Amino acid sequence: MKKIVFYLIGFLFSLNLFAQNQYNLIPQPQKLTPQNGVFTFKKGMNVSITDELFKPAADLLTRQANNVGNLGLNVIKGKSSSSVSFTLNPSLSKEAYTLHVTSKKIEIQASTGAGAFYAMQTLLQLMPPSMSGDQNFSDPLSVPNCSIEDAPRFGYRGLMLDVGRYFFKVEDIKRFLDVMAIYKLNTFHWHLTEDQGWRIEIKKYPLLTQISSVRKESMLGHYRDRKYDAKPHGGFYTQDQIREVVAYAESKYITVIPEIEMPGHSQALLAAYPQFGCNQDKIYQVATRWGVSEDVLAPREETFKFLEDVLTEVIALFPGQYIHIGGDECPKTQWKESRFCQELIKKLGLKNEEELQSYFIRRIDRFVTSKGKKLLGWDEILEGGLSPNAMVMSWRGVKGGVEAAKQNHDVVMSPNSFFYLDYYQGDPKTEPLAIGGNLPLSKSYSFEPNLPELTEDEAKHVVGIQANVWTEYISNIKYAEYMTYPRALALSEIAWSPKAPKDYAGFKKRLEAHLPHMDALNINYSKAFINQ
Repeated sequence: MKKIVFYLIGFLFSLNLFAQNQYNLIPQPQKLTPQNGVFTFKKGMNVSITDELFKPAADLLTRQANNVGNLGLNVIKGKSSSSVSFTLNPSLSKEAYTLHVTSKKIEIQASTGAGAFYAMQTLLQLMPPSMSGDQNFSDPLSVPNCSIEDAPRFGYRGLMLDVGRYFFKVEDIKRFLDVMAIYKLNTFHWHLTEDQGWRIEIKKYPLLTQISSVRKESMLGHYRDRKYDAKPHGGFYTQDQIREVVAYAESKYITVIPEIEMPGHSQALLAAYPQFGCNQDKIYQVATRWGVSEDVLAPREETFKFLEDVLTEVIALFPGQYIHIGGDECPKTQWKESRFCQELIKKLGLKNEEELQSYFIRRIDRFVTSKGKKLLGWDEILEGGLSPNAMVMSWRGVKGGVEAAKQNHDVVMSPNSFFYLDYYQGDPKTEPLAIGGNLPLSKSYSFEPNLPELTEDEAKHVVGIQANVWTEYISNIKYAEYMTYPRALALSEIAWSPKAPKDYAGFKKRLEAHLPHMDALNINYSKAFINQ
């Protein structure tokens, strides 16, 4: 009997995988039940909504169907016998939805606009690939019948874009957000400051955009080549442009997290305001070399006042919960050589420069907390003692994340060996220039965020995962897309779909069948995974 049950379970699991593969959805839903037949859209159909929350999702459907298929769909308010309906279901979680497609109607239920929006992303993937693009679609528009019950595994599903090394225009950022939304990623980490460039307007300190936003040249080729293009590179976002991007992201249910680096990665800042460095007589320039600068902020009261002023303006622009302060790769050489820093260590009773960094982060944490926000930093903020209210983003593997979770701090897993998208994804001889490393799609897909080192309660502190696009070697949005996709789809599925035994072969099969959708969307993705 046990054997019969075992084989039955195995058969049902295989059937479910087959069904998922047939429908080629990314990320894979929690539960999909295939059914015979199709629903076919007809001209002039009504799309009904029972709540204004659902209007953006309904508009997305009608806009795409009308623009591409010339169907003349109409959105109407209230309960009706419409062929397509959006209905409020308060029992569903915040980002959950149900999608039922029969030959007679399409029914979507959600408790929020986000849930309805994600239902629409799934529905669009069920449609012919042509519907994803902007070319006229003349064939009858049909959707395979099915029943889907879906909700994300993690609430934080993120992508980071570094605009400090290379500046990306507002339209480029919007394009990046567009593709994120299609695959149900909901957090955009905007890396706005670096040694090589400051990219956000701070009205109280105009030199940050007048001086810190432009470097005189950029490196060509690999770092080891030490070649330069002799061309100035710069750019920054006005506060109005920041608001524009934040509003655009919100329309796609994406939260924007700004990152203002401190105390390291601050050479561009010091080029404008050298008084906040350890050597106040030094003439700083915006960095032109990649890598980590030795120039760091000095933990003086004037520095903290400056940073509080900056963060006050930043916080006003970003309504999300988190403010990322970096905290990574802070060289301690200048602190060791600084009489002020050494005297401060003695005055505060600190053991070393690592504890001085913790003191620095704690000061900023108290300020950020006082403004009703939560501090987020890379895993180096653990060094010298973790600040009480901080959330940790673990990039040097998972060790920092495990340590933070065991201290009852929330964690975003972002290990470089799985999710640094500036690494090569194929043979370096045939792939575009990258920083190095070897990160094929299969390795990204193999990551599991909840680790055996964590107890059940500790694992609850792992709130999500994130991939990072560092741009030392990525100078434009199409290049960024190529490095991001399809590896970000692996992240999407890990973050959204239920925990289950990894089935890379099944994922790869679905992805290959899904590529026409990406082609229709004009996504510049790598094909290196196909022959791997």
